Amino acid sequence: MKINKILITGGTGSLGKALTKEIFIRYPNIGSVIVFSRDEQKHFQMREEFPMEKFPKLQFLLGDVRDYDSVKSACKDVDYIIHAAAMKHVHLSEMNPEECIKTNVLGAQNITKIANSIVSVKSVVALSTDKACAPINLYGATKLTSDKLFVAANNNSSNTLHSVVRYGNVMSSNGSVIPFFLNKKKSGTLPITDPKMTRFNISLQEGVNMVLFALEKAWGGEIFVPKIPSYNIMDLAKAIDPNCKIKVIGIRPGEKVHEEMISSSDSYNTYDIGRYYTILPNTVKWNVKEFIEKFKAKKVPIGFNYNSKENDSFLSVEKLRALIYS
Repeated sequence: MKINKILITGGTGSLGKALTKEIFIRYPNIGSVIVFSRDEQKHFQMREEFPMEKFPKLQFLLGDVRDYDSVKSACKDVDYIIHAAAMKHVHLSEMNPEECIKTNVLGAQNITKIANSIVSVKSVVALSTDKACAPINLYGATKLTSDKLFVAANNNSSNTLHSVVRYGNVMSSNGSVIPFFLNKKKSGTLPITDPKMTRFNISLQEGVNMVLFALEKAWGGEIFVPKIPSYNIMDLAKAIDPNCKIKVIGIRPGEKVHEEMISSSDSYNTYDIGRYYTILPNTVKWNVKEFIEKFKAKKVPIGFNYNSKENDSFLSVEKLRALIYS
């Protein structure tokens, strides 16, 4: 695949940095990579990690996905877009609902409208979350809305393909539970919301691979879901430090005990394509039979539910410890 110019919104985050590094490896002849973010300090820090001398094709643009003109300017002559910008902390979203809606919904709307208005844009991949499946908190609800916007954007485009990747917690990413526990380990006590809690787990590299798979392979309108393991929060605590005391603090506002990535209602349009599941939209502009043949897709059983509690694959304490401290 040939890429002239790729834009990564929210590109100064953990995944954005990993994507940037991988893109330069996979596409050495790329014209340029544009990192778009509103955080000036993160731009400065990322440039320190990606110096101009080694990455002359890397550009940084300060801007906000909530600002239509800012996004439009950033998209000039771009042919691929990875939309990673989001307000993602559940409790902060509950406390600041308007800010969450502006970033996660209006920001997504800006991306879809602008991408469909620019002839050069071939494909857009939007990052989603397990919390968008049967959401109970505002963050999840805004990301489900975002997913719907990107899927529907294919109906209004003659040139641009829009797809979504939905996955669980990215291991050791900024703001995730593992760095939080590692910091709390110093105090000798780890706060646990619910001992029964389970979560999906995906490595940073697996997340990068999935995004680039969608960028290269999507037909438009799919929601891609990875086959990844789960872990129990108590096992994670033991992996961090078995000598730490456990303090049960209770479920936080908007938090689930277990997460889902595919609901039973989604099962009617869900296919197994090997490394991933894909949820197809109700209406597509392409031939579903040809899609099934191309990806050797197999329809999942009606009522299929992919959740972190009943997952076939769980990480043991030993495996978690190896992943954390490797």
